[in-house]
Amino acid sequence: MEEIQLIPESEYHSYVEKKKEEIVTYHLKNTPFYRNFFGKKEFSAWESIPIMKKSDLQRPMEDRFSKGYTSKNVYVGKTSGSSGHPFIFAKDRFCHALSWAEFNDRYRWYGIDLDRSVQARFYGIPLDRFGYYKERLKDRFGFRYRFPIFDLSEAKMEEFLQDFQKKKFDYINGYTSSIVLFAKFLQKRNILLKKVCPHLKLCIVTSEMFFEEDKKLLEEQFGVPVVNEYGASELGLLAFQNPEDEWILNSETMFVEVVDDEGKNVPNGEQGKIVITSLYNRAQPFIRYDIGDTGALAENSTLKKPVLKELLGRTNDVAVLPSGKVVPGLTFYYVTKTIIENDAQIKEFIVQQTEPGSFRIIYVSEKELNENKREKIKAAMTKYLEDGLKVNFDHQTTLNRSKRGKLKQFESLF
Repeated sequence: MEEIQLIPESEYHSYVEKKKEEIVTYHLKNTPFYRNFFGKKEFSAWESIPIMKKSDLQRPMEDRFSKGYTSKNVYVGKTSGSSGHPFIFAKDRFCHALSWAEFNDRYRWYGIDLDRSVQARFYGIPLDRFGYYKERLKDRFGFRYRFPIFDLSEAKMEEFLQDFQKKKFDYINGYTSSIVLFAKFLQKRNILLKKVCPHLKLCIVTSEMFFEEDKKLLEEQFGVPVVNEYGASELGLLAFQNPEDEWILNSETMFVEVVDDEGKNVPNGEQGKIVITSLYNRAQPFIRYDIGDTGALAENSTLKKPVLKELLGRTNDVAVLPSGKVVPGLTFYYVTKTIIENDAQIKEFIVQQTEPGSFRIIYVSEKELNENKREKIKAAMTKYLEDGLKVNFDHQTTLNRSKRGKLKQFESLF
């Protein structure tokens, strides 16, 4: 990792081009699955290489190995399936080690050492016996204390607070929605977490969308910097916010592109599909891999220091309006969140589309929204989207999370 980082900007183009050619040539020669996927054409221009989708990888892992690799000599993992396309993947051990070197490098920007710093972990956990104890063992070796986010009742968060009083946590890491809910609990009690746990240095949120008002709330209630991490289990760390608040993409072990529907690179600043090439994984190919997100590179991005300007969420999470217009589901979510967040009663909420033009807002609060508040939400949706939307409100005491504890904030049910 350090050798790669010492390559000057003037020579970085040569490094990236060399690694791109090496990984494609390697898999065309050694991986039958990739040869079949690539087709009969010769490898020439980079943009002519076919883009891989998650659905292309939903086949037995053994069918995707390159020569010399088996499940016995690689790291094996499984994606969460939040995109709708779960699959098992493999990384060769050198690639997996590089992934962790990347995490360690970024965490050190904030004085966090993965070999020593104690983590308060707001994550889900497998509920089967083997998976459960495997994660618990990893937690012990990784200096991690796991908070059970399947139960986010006030009584349980009171227990969380007691743990912060007793233990010397260096940093918080976990799912955005769970950490935000804990911050709202502290806000209600008028408690600053840094006073309760003076050792605390940092909060890292990941795996779910993170909004500016969430960041403000967390920093006010925790009293430490809050940074956004963007990653994918099958690839590793993709982007991490630096102390200057820039979202720095991983340029050491990945090649990140933003492309249009034809697979052509769009200019910096323009939105498109995020496509990733893993430059070091020889066990299985992730070459021009469509991760399922849309975003844009900053105008000042360079090859050595690419900066992610915005991340707009999953490309497959789209809302269909009465006119037939299709918009990203998070467009709808941004509108409702702005209004709902002004009401301290609302702890969290999700949006579901039940049929074209019809939506259900499921929210958690101590009491139901009054008619005035509902009408304001409907008016905002009309203003930002269009007329004719049907909106139902569903008051709940808790929200259902996935098996891993993630909260899917927008979901189309048809």
